[in-house]
Amino acid sequence: MPYKLAIPSMSLGRCAAGHSFAEKMDAAKRHGYQGIELAFEDLVGVAHELSEETLLSKDPSPQLQLAAAAHVSAICKARGLEIICLQPLAQYDGLIDREEHVRLLEQLNFWFQLAKVLETDLIQVPASYLPDDRVTEEAQLIINDLIEIADMGLRQNPPIRFAYESLCWSTRVSSWEMCWEIVQLVNRPNFGMVLDTFNIAGLVYADPAAASGLAFQAELNMRESISRLVENINVKKVFYVQIVDAERLESPLVPGHPFHDPGQRPRMSWSRNCRLFYGEADRGAYLPITDIAWAIFHGIGYEGWVSLELFHRRMEDKDPSVPEELARRGATSWVKLQKDMGLEKGKVRAIVTRAVASL
Repeated sequence: MPYKLAIPSMSLGRCAAGHSFAEKMDAAKRHGYQGIELAFEDLVGVAHELSEETLLSKDPSPQLQLAAAAHVSAICKARGLEIICLQPLAQYDGLIDREEHVRLLEQLNFWFQLAKVLETDLIQVPASYLPDDRVTEEAQLIINDLIEIADMGLRQNPPIRFAYESLCWSTRVSSWEMCWEIVQLVNRPNFGMVLDTFNIAGLVYADPAAASGLAFQAELNMRESISRLVENINVKKVFYVQIVDAERLESPLVPGHPFHDPGQRPRMSWSRNCRLFYGEADRGAYLPITDIAWAIFHGIGYEGWVSLELFHRRMEDKDPSVPEELARRGATSWVKLQKDMGLEKGKVRAIVTRAVASL
């Protein structure tokens, strides 16, 4: 499958900032994106737009959500954009609270309905990042939870796939190595992984709480991680990739820093405020994304959807120019990435995720 460019809908500007979904999709179309990762938050925002329900109501009714899904699908189709996945099914795996586990399975059953309306067969699942006392240390329970949803997906017609992702601040599954091991142990044809350059480098190479912005033995550990990635990963289990960088902070992200949040691990706060597109060294990008991307495209031979997943404080800005600015920056980044990687034109599908200012 050739490369296709996508971006998370949230990346074009968070809905809370007042940027309408249609405006964000217009920006994505103007700048040549072919698809989006649809953030559930955006779907909820559209549901509220279609109704008189107060925004204080966190969850619109199922009927409204289905109507919103149909509306979102129509908006995307009119602009030639494919919805590559619905995301994120968050805080699911390994929960100690099994009643919450059951509630999330009920939510997933409804998400299957949404997926059909959206005409996507993929749901993204980030590894849980709750406090330590809320996520099990038993690896087998995490694996069993993921087997459970994979089997549920296989019973759908058509089957639903799941893309599991390790976040560099996840409670138990924070590395691509752990994610890959779990994918193999789940061992279902519809269960694969997301490779995210930020999360790979964010754990091994970077440390936003350090004065240097670097983890211990950053260069050595990064080289070794990339080597293992090329040696071990079966590209058929990589359902899509996310290419993004991040800025080096001027001071450590510790208490007193403007981005510090006592309810978040430093890498999460850094991620939410400071991601950048590939190639934006002029904005402070410093992660070894070129080396990781080369390993993904050439080391394991990945072809398919490439998503530009941006999270940045700029996404909270109500300035109406935000979606256009972020869509343009992402498109510029994609051109540079193609050139640096020597990618054949039209071979990679780009996914609009959180790169266009959280659409």
